[in-house]
Amino acid sequence: MYLFLHRKDLRARQLRAFAALKKRAMPGLHALILDPALLDERLTAPGGGTFLAAAARLVREYEAGGQTLQLLYGPPQEVVGALLEAHPISGIVAHRDDTPYARRRDEAIAEVAQRHDVPWVLLDDASLAELDDFQRSTGRDEPYKVFTPFYRKWQAYLHAHYAPAAEVGVEALDTVGAPDAAVARRYAPPRAVADALADAAREATGPEEDLAQFISSGRLHRYAGHRDDFANEQATSRLSRHLNTGALAVKTVYEAVQNERGAEAWVRQLAWRDFYLYQARYHEDFFHYERRYDLSRLSDRHYEAWERGTTGIPIVDAAMKQIAETGEMPNRLRMVSAMFLTKNLLCPFTLGEQYFRRQLADYDNAQNRGGWLWSASLGYDASPYFRVMNPQTQSARYDPSGTYIRRWLPELRDLSDRDIHRPRPDAIVDLKDSRQWAIEVYKDILR
Repeated sequence: MYLFLHRKDLRARQLRAFAALKKRAMPGLHALILDPALLDERLTAPGGGTFLAAAARLVREYEAGGQTLQLLYGPPQEVVGALLEAHPISGIVAHRDDTPYARRRDEAIAEVAQRHDVPWVLLDDASLAELDDFQRSTGRDEPYKVFTPFYRKWQAYLHAHYAPAAEVGVEALDTVGAPDAAVARRYAPPRAVADALADAAREATGPEEDLAQFISSGRLHRYAGHRDDFANEQATSRLSRHLNTGALAVKTVYEAVQNERGAEAWVRQLAWRDFYLYQARYHEDFFHYERRYDLSRLSDRHYEAWERGTTGIPIVDAAMKQIAETGEMPNRLRMVSAMFLTKNLLCPFTLGEQYFRRQLADYDNAQNRGGWLWSASLGYDASPYFRVMNPQTQSARYDPSGTYIRRWLPELRDLSDRDIHRPRPDAIVDLKDSRQWAIEVYKDILR
């Protein structure tokens, strides 16, 4: 019997591990361990809701395939240890994750597996390109640090070496029923988690439907020209939450858009996604890059105003109202609000990064960190320190009529199309002065 652990792969087909496990032709115990270290603080947050909705859908998919998924709650290494004690497990399989917590978690599981003399196997599944094979194919001693050459090589690699998504579904496997009764009781999800899971199960649409709608509606075809139209809620794919929980395989979406008009611009975003996953794996500084610099000239003086959406800069405040109420924010405005916090307000990017972690419905550690490093002009291939987006200009350029601001700041709805983008009289900083000061400060930081 093998043990398979779901993590960021909350779907019941097209998993790399399933293809490997089918070849083994042996029964398996499939489990999703609800990790309190990750879930408890986000249980009622938008990102927690996204995860739980995907988990509930995964349970239904197993049931539809005539198979069983065990939902257990507790520290993963402890739960795995209990399962190894209770069952004749001869191997453990999961998909790899390169975030700092995931590495510590998997090291702990590896130690438990070693004590029981059980093999512990991690497979790549999250990225479109198989990262280790991709890196070997480059012939480089050092990993890429700049996106453009990475992207060129990434395109060439996929053209030459792309392996289609494995079509194996859970119905082709042989999962065992309930685990040992004592283990099931000891690690049963607590009432609060069970209730939240039941609530999340009511989500209306699934990832496949959202992907099909993105293509059939023409949004993919229009993506290149409209992706920054942040007032239009249907301008982008809205698939990021499904990709980040693994409810939708990245290979599934890549294959679905092939030969579709307008696909190239959107597939480039998948390359950025792989680029940040690549950074997470190959650059040790990625998750603590801020330690390389003296950031003492930055402070949290204006952070609360930014988080509350009371800076007096309409587009920033509107964006912060949206994320607070819905857990969503258009990508263009993520860049604008992040750069405003780090540059104009001279706050450490880690404060904003942590807030987005708590609030984003489509939160992913590597993608979130990559975006914040870019905005703060830190990390690899970041925005130049002298680039400071002007929120007023961005707002007027991409939403001339101010529709987005009127939606989220109704108290400003009566302003003219010109005035609605301008800083309010009580704005906490002057955009021009704060930009110049930010350039001087970041020049000194990066010296």
